[in-house]
Amino acid sequence: MLLFWSWVFLLLGVATCLVIAADVRKRPQHMAVMNVTWPITGLYMPILGWWAYSRMGRMPPANEQHADHGHHHGGDKPKWQGVFVSATHCGGGCTLGDVVAAPLATATGFALFGSEIAGHFVLAFIAAYAFGVLFQYLPIRAMSDSSPGEALRNAIKADTGSLVAFQIGMYVWMLIAAFGWMGGTLDAFTPQFWFMMQIAMLVGFATSYPANWILVERGIKHAM
Repeated sequence: MLLFWSWVFLLLGVATCLVIAADVRKRPQHMAVMNVTWPITGLYMPILGWWAYSRMGRMPPANEQHADHGHHHGGDKPKWQGVFVSATHCGGGCTLGDVVAAPLATATGFALFGSEIAGHFVLAFIAAYAFGVLFQYLPIRAMSDSSPGEALRNAIKADTGSLVAFQIGMYVWMLIAAFGWMGGTLDAFTPQFWFMMQIAMLVGFATSYPANWILVERGIKHAM
């Protein structure tokens, strides 16, 4: 049954991703990185990702868009929605990092302190952090006159707390999954692993939401 439901939710995630990606092509985001972030959100939020995108991120068609960039900072959204979109931004970088690192960890059998799960988590964190900072750096550079060094520092400052919160939530679930349903291993070449990762990313999103709220409250990060 686990294999069956794994395929069901993975296919729903891919379908949601593709539907959002097709819509984004017709309705591009003001912040270019969100053209990637929203489809990625659909991967780990099957169906729900479309609802979130259509409710909080869908733009007018390209030929109807104008120079008003108020959407950048969530100025026309309730605060909870602006923080939600900020959390998807963090989740996009984390998800890409995990998608890159997980197969590498499994293929190489990389271990830390004799534990392949620990090795998997370390590689995932490094890749997620790199993508997460990149996802912050690119819009900062595009939307301000910051130097590359200043933009990088601001990106690290804005993303570190939310990314750590996201990864912690994800790791907790994957530990439960590894020893509860996957025989104490993390095999990235199985559909069950990626189904558990979908759930883990949802848990990570939930744990990163309060962190994003605090960062927005303190002016370290903008609601989107």
